[in-house]
Amino acid sequence: MQNYLRNDIVDLLKNGLDINAYGRFADYIKSLQINLEKLKQKKNWLTGEGKCSSSTMGGLKSPDVEIHVMGSAMEVALVTGLDCQFMFTEIIRMFREEGAEVVNASFSIQDNTVFHTIHSKLGETSASEDEAARISERLKKFVYSSVS
Repeated sequence: MQNYLRNDIVDLLKNGLDINAYGRFADYIKSLQINLEKLKQKKNWLTGEGKCSSSTMGGLKSPDVEIHVMGSAMEVALVTGLDCQFMFTEIIRMFREEGAEVVNASFSIQDNTVFHTIHSKLGETSASEDEAARISERLKKFVYSSVS
C-alpha cells in the first residue's frame, strides 16, 4: 500500500496535478503514523514496557509477588493477569543481569490468572544476602510499578 501511494504521488506530481498529490501525500503520512503507533504498541508489549491493566486482573488491584530466599537459592512466585505475561520474561532478564542463574522457570494459566514460578541460584559468597536483598527490591519495584 505504501509503495502504491508513493508511486501514485510521484505520478501526480509529474503530470502537474499538485493538489491531488498533496491529498495523497497527507493520506500517506497518516498511514505511516498508524503503522508507527502499531509498531510502538507491539514493541511495548514485547519488551515489557507496557503496563498491566488492573481491570483485567480478575479482581486483583495489582500483581502479587512473593520472594523466598533460602541460602543461595531464591524462589519467586508471581501471580498476574493474562495481560501481564511480559513480567515473566522481564524477571528472568533481571536475574541474568544480576548474575544469578535461573535454574527452573515455569508458569501455568487458570482462567484469567497466570501463576509464574522462578527458581534461581545466587552467588555462593557471603555477599549473597546483599545480592538477594538487592534483587528482591528490584523485582518488587518492577512488579508493583507495572500496573496502570
